[in-house]
Order: sequence, then C-alpha cells, then structure tokens
Amino acid sequence: MTAETALFELDAQSIIDDAIHSAARTYALHIVLARRQHLTVGRLGDFTFPAGRYIYTGSARKNLAARVKRHLSTDKKLRWHIDYLLASPSASVVLVQLFDKDECLVNQHHGGVVVVPRFGASDCRQGCGSHLKRLS
Repeated sequence: MTAETALFELDAQSIIDDAIHSAARTYALHIVLARRQHLTVGRLGDFTFPAGRYIYTGSARKNLAARVKRHLSTDKKLRWHIDYLLASPSASVVLVQLFDKDECLVNQHHGGVVVVPRFGASDCRQGCGSHLKRLS
C-alpha cells in the first residue's frame, strides 16, 4: 500500500464516519474521468463519456454511510447507473459532499452539462434530466 492509497482510504473512512454521525440524506460525488470512456450503463444503453470532471448527486433514505461506502468500493455488483461509471479504471472519486437537503435541490444547484439523460434520475419527479453532470 502506497502513502497515496493509505491517504485515500483514510479520507474515505472519515467521510463514512461523517455520514454515520450526520443528519445528511443527500451526497454529491465529485468524479474525475482521466480518459474518454465508452460504457454501457445498464438499461440506459451505450454512451461516450468525455474525459473531465463530473458531479453525481444521490440520496439514501436510510444508512447514507453504507451507500457512500458502497460507491467508494471497487468490489460490488453493478446495480445503479453510477456503478457503471465508477467501475471504469479511468474514474476516481476525488471528493464526497454531504447535504441535509433534497437530492434534486442539490443537483439543480450544481452547474454542468448532461452527458447521459436520466442517469441516476429514473425516478426523478422534479425535472432534473440527469443526476450526473460534466463540469469540465
């Protein structure tokens, strides 16, 4: 284990601890995609993701810490749309933010460009279009 790996693991554990002890119900994953990727995203289909910075907004009604921990894990079954992007070796979560606001409000607050319509927003009723946005 390198010092960089140990630091990331320490930060991940700190984020999980924060989620356990907070009233947050919404999270934002800041993701860097080092290279352009062509991915199949479950039933949504095939999409090309340009290299760059992305933000994904999600929520958990119960056990936010477990949800965030799952997203940060590399050993998981691909279940949610975000799992397909994070499974790419080019994708890295570089920051996790926690919010006590509604998922859609947090998502709409962030700028960015929709690359994949309905990504993470299959059940969205507030017209977000996507809960994944490309920032640059």
